[in-house]
Amino acid sequence: MGFVDNPIINTPFDAPAYHYELDDQGQPTGVKLADRRESIQVVPVAAARRRGPKQAELDLFDDAGTKITPNALINEIRTHVNQWRGLPPSQWGVSPETQRLLQHWRDPSRARRLFFCQREAVETLIYLTEVAPQRFRKQIEDANKEANPGLYRLACKMATGSGKTTVMGMIIAWHAVNKARRSGSRTFSDAFLIIAPGITIRDRLSVLNPSHPENIYEVLSLVPPDLLDGVRKARIGITNYHAFMPKELLQVSKLNRELLGGRDGPKSFVESEGEMVARVAKDANLMGRKNIIVLNDEAHHCYRHKATDDAETIEDAEERKEAEKNEEAARVWISGIEAFNRQIGVKAVYDVSATPFFLRGSGYPEGTLFPWVVSDFGLLDAIESGIVKVPRLPVLDDAIQGDLPKFRDLYRNILKQDPKGLPRKGRGKQSKSLMDPQKLPHLLLSAADALYRHYKSIYDAWEAQPDLGRPPVFIVVCNNTATSKLVADWISGYEVTEGEGENAKTRLVPGKLPLFSNVDDHGRWLGRRRTLLIDSEQLEAGDALTDEFRDLAKDEIEAFKRELRQRNDPRDIDKLTDADILREVMNTVGRPGKLGADIRCVVSVSMLTEGWDANTVTHILGVRAFGTQLLCEQVVGRGLRRISYEPDPATGFFTVEYADVLGVPFTFAQQGEKIAPKPPPKVTRIRAIEDRAACEIRFPNVEGYRVVFKRVPLKPVFTADSRMRLTADDIPVVTEIEPLIGEGFTMDLRTDADQLRLKSVIFDVAGVLLREKFRDADGALQVWRYPELVRITESWFKTCLTCAGDTRPQFLKWRSLAYRAVEKIYRAIVPSLTAPPDGTGAGLLPILNAYNPEGSTSHVDFNTSKTSLFTTRADKCHINLVVYDKDWEAGLAQRLEGMGEVVAYVKNHNLGFEVPYEHGGETLRYRPDYIARIDDGEAEPLNLVIEVKGQRDEKDAAKAETMRNIWVPAVNNARRYGRWGFLELKDAPYDAAEIIRGHLKPLLAAE
Repeated sequence: MGFVDNPIINTPFDAPAYHYELDDQGQPTGVKLADRRESIQVVPVAAARRRGPKQAELDLFDDAGTKITPNALINEIRTHVNQWRGLPPSQWGVSPETQRLLQHWRDPSRARRLFFCQREAVETLIYLTEVAPQRFRKQIEDANKEANPGLYRLACKMATGSGKTTVMGMIIAWHAVNKARRSGSRTFSDAFLIIAPGITIRDRLSVLNPSHPENIYEVLSLVPPDLLDGVRKARIGITNYHAFMPKELLQVSKLNRELLGGRDGPKSFVESEGEMVARVAKDANLMGRKNIIVLNDEAHHCYRHKATDDAETIEDAEERKEAEKNEEAARVWISGIEAFNRQIGVKAVYDVSATPFFLRGSGYPEGTLFPWVVSDFGLLDAIESGIVKVPRLPVLDDAIQGDLPKFRDLYRNILKQDPKGLPRKGRGKQSKSLMDPQKLPHLLLSAADALYRHYKSIYDAWEAQPDLGRPPVFIVVCNNTATSKLVADWISGYEVTEGEGENAKTRLVPGKLPLFSNVDDHGRWLGRRRTLLIDSEQLEAGDALTDEFRDLAKDEIEAFKRELRQRNDPRDIDKLTDADILREVMNTVGRPGKLGADIRCVVSVSMLTEGWDANTVTHILGVRAFGTQLLCEQVVGRGLRRISYEPDPATGFFTVEYADVLGVPFTFAQQGEKIAPKPPPKVTRIRAIEDRAACEIRFPNVEGYRVVFKRVPLKPVFTADSRMRLTADDIPVVTEIEPLIGEGFTMDLRTDADQLRLKSVIFDVAGVLLREKFRDADGALQVWRYPELVRITESWFKTCLTCAGDTRPQFLKWRSLAYRAVEKIYRAIVPSLTAPPDGTGAGLLPILNAYNPEGSTSHVDFNTSKTSLFTTRADKCHINLVVYDKDWEAGLAQRLEGMGEVVAYVKNHNLGFEVPYEHGGETLRYRPDYIARIDDGEAEPLNLVIEVKGQRDEKDAAKAETMRNIWVPAVNNARRYGRWGFLELKDAPYDAAEIIRGHLKPLLAAE
């Protein structure tokens, strides 16, 4: 199968096993070669002022292929990291915490597997920091000398859509977990400053804060539960680089500045460097922290200008203005980091970027790769691994002149045909006579119409699956506010005034592209707009919108305000700024139920280079100059995020997805025109149905347990789950130690153990039991329980502890083994603590979540692309569908629906029902499979928690005993959440109905 048919030749979860051969022009030949492609540097050729049509395309290579240069440092580091990655864990040479994280990230049984490129980026940083900190240190420091003086900066190059936010979360976890375990270490830090290129991406990065309800560490399981405390202790601040601009402390006129300054010149009333750092550090919660880690998201706007006498001359006014803005952004960003380094210290700077290149105006050759890049997983790698969409571009038209299709480099061809065809200045500087949408160049309008027709075919395919609930998105990237306004008006409709004076009449002109028109068939504005006009540069800076743009988008802003009111948004709509509203619309494009859900077309004033991660973009139209391949990749990157991340079960590969592009002279993956457009996988909404409110199930959100003790005897009930077998696998008894040559010796743990009185070990374990489990509401030890706990512990040693081989009961002097014993003893004691707290006995009660004490099926509302769905009966389940992974899950739902005794049931999927339990000395969370409300003859139904378990280990036993002996009694004692019970099915639920009825028999008989 050739490249044109299917570019995906690797699984995203493993190192690339193949790559496509490239010809001299940088195009894939369709020949699949073994092994991974080496990292190569591509230096784009600068656009000449006078050139033939063939030169208009931004070639990756010249005819001789001399523009390909291997990235020597990256390839050398990659070789060492690959060798290190293949070693057994015991030879990794990292801390125990790092080793634990690496094994956790690599685990192939993870519910959400990490991409190889994500693991490689962090593994490279770990290798350079922990494994071989000096091997490449000098090379990296030399690479930083000119553009990052005084900073140690490393960059990971990762294609758009490959999960850079996840990588930042992994970096934070690696540092924070290690620092929490070894606070004196100088290698790690627990203070992080994350710097984003704008507000949109800053807000999106809030998931890197451990306190965020959808924080990435728990949602993606980036950190094992027992290490999460280290991440939670970290200080993590998130800002956009604009925050480094010194603020004006006082509003003082120019005259007063001069008067107050006297002979020294105008007096400054702006922040000093220290004040700026203090402000940003305070906002980022980093006050008092030293030697922080800086994480740059998309830091191609962050470097020190190269010192050179040869100033670059840029003739084109638009390109020159853009270069000046890039240079100013880079100066502000790097100056802010340098200020932090001077004031509080910066340990290291990590860049995670799809385009870590120098921009025009930097003093470096435009598009040059940052020399401090240490790992590279670029766009071609991402496409071959299926991680991103494949961009498709025009390759042939019927024009006679020129080798390239006209729509390939649309903007330059428009200017060639009519130099005055598009406004060259912002809207505020254009005369009204030039602001007529109908006078836009025909080449532009025909390109928009052609791409729209293809969009319509995709739209129709998606519309045939109404459950998708979201339209494909078409984006237009323009050069200035005047062009964007004209294009938006032509696409979506606009208002015109005809006549003069008293005879003047206003009417609405419908948009020329019907699916994008904001004007309905009756000549009125639609309540919900289909096309959005934005100035992404203004939105990203966080400043107030200019009067020009506010006036430009006033109708859209008012429409979105009305929609927010109709949605009963809890915020004060009148206090929201116009920028806030437009930013929310932009951020929620393609998200069902959100403000931007119905947006089909986005017309952007800037490039949308950062912060916009809608994955429903299918078409891109460029109406601006693209001087380099870097700009092409940034803009095309807005359409590269995949819609579906479900691998094909047959191959383990992702299925191919495409983004269709006009007007962006991007030189990769031109073919694909014969591939039929495919809609994204069906997205199904799983939700509570309002008409089924009678089937609602409510449950307590239990965070822990407490006991109201009375001076009554404790009566342990030891069961099979109370037993503990100690073997040499738990702790080796005899170990032979030998050198290569010389005398060896033997380590024998029996020697010390046999000299230790068993009674003293029993006392120690009983003490652990007292300290861990028997405290009053104020945290004071119930010391009067100790003699009783000693007797119970001694009984457990005699009846439940088995020592295999040469192991000894004295080995429980080690705390980790003692904790295992304490958990088993306590769960045996708990049944005697379940009497109500009314003075007749001890009372076991739940500790509820202070902010959300109760959960309910009515809160379930999420989307899934899974196709394994079971349609529920309206009289049995509050939720419309059961999402299942295994057949037995659907089988149990079917059997519950067939039971007359079942009043209602729900599968615990995105329900939020969790049970805290202890295992291995740690508090974990357990999610049972089902809850069923069952009529068992009592005045109110029984809430039966059902767990289906095949093979069972100690952790499963801990879950079951916690449910049976702790959670259920505690919740029932609270007397506020109904009656609860627990049933564990030990096999596939073929006989579930009979087993449930058998479980209820004693209750029915008692009734």
